[in-house]
Amino acid sequence: MSEAGPSPVIGVIGGSGVYEIDGLENTRWERVNSPFGEASDELLIGELAGQKMVFLPRHGRGHRIPPSELNYRANIDCLKRAGVTEIISVSACGGLKQELPPGTFVIVDQFIDRTFARQKSFFGTGLVAHVALGHPVCTRLGDALEKSIKALDISYQRGGTYLAMEGPQFSTIAESNLYRSWGCDVIGMTNMPEAKLAREAEMCFATVAMVTDYDCWHPDHDHVTVEAIIKVLMDNADKGRNLVKETAPKLSGRTGVCHAGCHTALESALITAPDARDPDMIKKLDAVAGRVLG
Repeated sequence: MSEAGPSPVIGVIGGSGVYEIDGLENTRWERVNSPFGEASDELLIGELAGQKMVFLPRHGRGHRIPPSELNYRANIDCLKRAGVTEIISVSACGGLKQELPPGTFVIVDQFIDRTFARQKSFFGTGLVAHVALGHPVCTRLGDALEKSIKALDISYQRGGTYLAMEGPQFSTIAESNLYRSWGCDVIGMTNMPEAKLAREAEMCFATVAMVTDYDCWHPDHDHVTVEAIIKVLMDNADKGRNLVKETAPKLSGRTGVCHAGCHTALESALITAPDARDPDMIKKLDAVAGRVLG
């Protein structure tokens, strides 16, 4: 990577409604192959006001794949191979605090990972790496998203902890109250290991968690109707689409590598000695870690 850094290509991971954006031009669906297996779907590649955009339907078009069966490594690897440098993850979630009612957006800055049935790293035997994850999201992306949310007059909270649960079942009341006692703000099933893998792939990553309902801790939870949740989902999709459209131009002018260190995360992360590295692993990681593996 040169000192100038990679040209910005904005990746968006989310539901189908998020990429139906007015002004998205020169679109095409493209299958990208990955050594980590099949991604959730083809990538929708296009341009928005001259900025290259790449969209990935997280669960596949038609919502075919549950959270535990998503191939997170293939998804991130394919985005990297498509040239993506910054990822905006748009995710529906449950609210764990009274002050985060349905319709609120949370620009997440921390995660607690309670998932257990997922491949969480590109690295392994033959090539070991340990990336820093104390600050798991890109503050630069968070700043751009906050400016856009303010401009759109969307109710939001800057900062918050996302509890990633395995699913596909929702929490018990005891679990929900436990997560509340930990100070978590929202709960979802998909943003881990997305954030971890994006960091390993030296990509900026930010989560916009869109609250659809209170989790089961809330006394009115049992009175929430499917119709009400669907209405919030649709409203959130409209807001999410507008948010992506508003944010993309703010990210197009980046020069140099990300000041938050996202594009250089592997600089001192590789532990395995060069002469002990598995050639097959090196080949497999050509997109994710090619910059540091040479």
